[in-house]
Amino acid sequence: MASNSTDGVHNFVLYNYNPSKAAAFLFLILFGIATIAHVFLMVRHRTWYFVPFVIGLIFEAVGYVGRALSAGETPNWTTGPYILQSLTLLLGPTLLAASIYMTLGRLVRFLQAEQYSPIRTTWLTKIFVTGDVLSFLTQGGGGGIIAQAKTADKVSLGENVILGGLILQILFFGVFMAVTVVVHRRIAGFATRRPTFFYVLYGVSVMIMVRSIFRVAEYAGGSDGALQKSEVYIYVFDATLMLVVAILFGVYHPSKVMDPRSVERNKSTPLYGSSSYPLRDRTESMAA
Repeated sequence: MASNSTDGVHNFVLYNYNPSKAAAFLFLILFGIATIAHVFLMVRHRTWYFVPFVIGLIFEAVGYVGRALSAGETPNWTTGPYILQSLTLLLGPTLLAASIYMTLGRLVRFLQAEQYSPIRTTWLTKIFVTGDVLSFLTQGGGGGIIAQAKTADKVSLGENVILGGLILQILFFGVFMAVTVVVHRRIAGFATRRPTFFYVLYGVSVMIMVRSIFRVAEYAGGSDGALQKSEVYIYVFDATLMLVVAILFGVYHPSKVMDPRSVERNKSTPLYGSSSYPLRDRTESMAA
């Protein structure tokens, strides 16, 4: 987001607006609460595949620490807080996506619905997490270039690298969403009720996709673009969307719908409705 610094190293302005300290503190508190809640859920239910998700939330909280520090420096911004918020808010959602990818793979295996997945479950998580790692490294590399840049050309190079990483993330996430839809449609005929957890996956996926598209438009527009001239867009299309993702996965935590003990206790689980046995058993009973 911006190009410039006032410390004499760069000849650019870091922000094209005055960052809001109140907004930064608000989202710092909200993401802090979300992080604590998800750490509790992860440890309690031993859903260790949610470690990237928790780290992503920590990145979000730290990002708003950086924005609060920058707001306190207005208008004499320094590069430290700017780089801190820029990198963590850029990379945080990528870590959230990693856990979402792993959730689908575990959901398919838990349902014993491997035959309905267009990608073998042994490769399902590996493919998407690999793409996520590549996107993370590319965006991080672009951020590193910007952090060390001393010329406008270097800043532009860093932004282009970040843009490439974001586009890569969109491509992989688009395929992931398509796979989720295919699996859902194929198993829908065997569910006594609509498995609402798939709609949770749709919801969080759409929000991360919208956020990524926003970031692509932001970087493609450059420092003179409308998206970099107002702080409102960041809070609407990034902060709020990622917070809703955290809330949805807090309310519909995978541990609540993929724990056989929970399913047995509660036949109205968001995943199964009134039927608690695996799809494989259901299809076999229908065939019989």
